[in-house]
Order: sequence, then structure tokens, then C-alpha cells
Amino acid sequence: MTRRTDVVVIGGGQAGLAAGYHLRRRGLDFVVLDARSTPGGAWQHAWHSLHLFSPAAFSSLPGRPMPVQEGKAHPDARHVVEYLTAYEQRYELPIVRSALVRGVHRDGDFLRVESESGTWRARAVISATGTWGRPFLPAVPGRTEFAGRQLHAVEYRSPADFAGLGVPRAGSRGKVVVVGGGNSGAQIAADLAYDTDLTWVTQRPPRFLPDEIDGRALFDAATARRQALEAGRTDTGGVAALGDIVAVPPVREARDAGLLKASPMFVRMEREGVVRADGTRAEADAIIWCTGFRPALSHLGPLQLRGARGHIATEGTRAVDEPRLHLLGYGDWTGPASATLIGVGRPARDAVREIAELCARN
Repeated sequence: MTRRTDVVVIGGGQAGLAAGYHLRRRGLDFVVLDARSTPGGAWQHAWHSLHLFSPAAFSSLPGRPMPVQEGKAHPDARHVVEYLTAYEQRYELPIVRSALVRGVHRDGDFLRVESESGTWRARAVISATGTWGRPFLPAVPGRTEFAGRQLHAVEYRSPADFAGLGVPRAGSRGKVVVVGGGNSGAQIAADLAYDTDLTWVTQRPPRFLPDEIDGRALFDAATARRQALEAGRTDTGGVAALGDIVAVPPVREARDAGLLKASPMFVRMEREGVVRADGTRAEADAIIWCTGFRPALSHLGPLQLRGARGHIATEGTRAVDEPRLHLLGYGDWTGPASATLIGVGRPARDAVREIAELCARN
């Protein structure tokens, strides 16, 4: 059976919920299709020690402030899942779960969305699937030869999984290589620094933001960047020009204890570990790739919107070559700071305003 609605939102994480909030306020008929079986988006799969960069008051979706988590200045991932669960319940958002979208197709005046839970014909579609479902692994020579455990940051949970890995002697520390000089690399390296024989490798020396800077300052910088670009001024990079890594308390503590010392990226892998440019070797029982993500957009393939480099051209959040489609929450190219809790509200509002105008004309 094919159902009809004004708008289909693909993805039930923070971006999809923000879109749902504004769609509800506009009085449009819509449905949110979520591939996951439970609320919370990607946050429910985060590593145990992950905390937000900002206090709760600066980590809220539109309409409902995030409650303060008792005893914690910066909420943890579990608290975010609880907040998102309560958010969708408060606004009675029409979410269909376990509804992985297979494809979005043009169908006359409509877009046809085919999912594992049925088919919808909609006048507009908001794609809000994020990047968590498409982790990126670099092509390093010898990667398939390595005999130890390899995993991406999306699969990491806690140091307990690595403390004695690959070591026959009781009480010995597993040798773990963490690859990546961004926030996930620094946080996971800090998490492992006390319980494993850690090697942290980065493409270039890690750059820490000043200790007093957190997500509030980063959001302010993203806002200033958006305003500068809209006014035709040069983008200076803002706070982000000072560094890449937010020195959240666990990272700061491990760094100040001398446990976060990065070494240059290795040039190849072999069965027992990695090989550096100078020919020296480092044994490894496990390698954790904190090497980022790509937008999860395979469901938009039937629309054939990607350019030569796989990028979908947008004006704001609207796809240039398919004005009935909006992309939300994938990063700055779909709105400054739109991949953050506090930053996704404005582009979600703007996308829904355009969709409401489109529906009013048709």
C-alpha cells in the first residue's frame, strides 16, 4: 500500500526531530521514517565516556531546553538519548521505526519514498540521515594483512574491551593504536590512555583549542561565519582557526598527565602491527580508526543528483536540481553547525518554511 503525505522526513535523529518540530508548528501532514528500532539517533550507539562539548543549556533542540544532568557540567550520551526520547514524545511526532529507506524516486508531482515499512508519496522530502551510518576508512597499504582487531570509532565502547587484548600474561596491557587527530581520536585515545599500551597517531601534530573554549564558543563562531558569508564578507574561520580539538575535561586531564603524545601517521600495516616512514615498527593488538564519516545518502541515488565528486549541490538546505528535496544536518554545507544539537534548529526552520511555501503553491 502506498500512502500519501505532505512531507517525508528520512531519519529520526536530532535533525529529523528538529524538522518534525517545525513541520508540526506549520500544520503540515508528515511522517518521520527512522531506520533504527529505538529513539535517540546515533547517540544511542556512542562510546560510554562520550560527553557533549557544551552544557545542557547550549545543547537543545528548538522548543524544549535540555534538562541539566545532575552532577555533570556536560551531559553524557545517555542523557542525550533520554532527552531526544522525551522530545519526540512531547511533540507527538509521527515516527515509524525500523523503516530503512531504500530509495527516493521522482513520481510525477510527487517524490516516492520506498522503505522497509512501506511506500509514501510526498510533495517534499527532508533527508536527515546524518553520517554515523557511513564511517570512512582510509586506504592504507597492508590493511587487510593486519591480524589484530580493527574497528572504526562507531564500534568503540570502552577500555574494558582492550585491556588484555592479545596478551597471554594476566594483567598485561593490550597494545592499541588510535588513528585520527580530531575530537573522536583525542577522546578515545584519552579514554584508553590509562588502561592500555596506547599509540596515538595523527596526520599532523594535534591542535588543541584553548581550554576555556567549548561548544558554546564554537556555535557562536559558526553563527558569525554564517552571517559573514551571507553579508558577502570573507570567512575567517573563527574559533576553529585556533585548533581542532576541544579540550573537554577527560582530554585535558590525559594531555596534562603526559598521556596524549601523538606520533606521525604510519605508512603501511603488516600482520603484527604498523610500519612508520623511518622503517621502525610498532606492534599492535588492535587499531581504532577515528577517521571520520561521509554523508549517508545512498537512498537518494535514484534521483541522480550527485556531481563529479559525489556532492549534491544545495542552496541552503534545498537541492539545486530537485527543489522538493532538502538535506539537513550533514555539516556546514547544509547549514552552519547543522550537525549539532543547538545548530540544527535554524536550518530546520528555514527548510520547513520553504517546504510550506512549496506546498501552498501546489
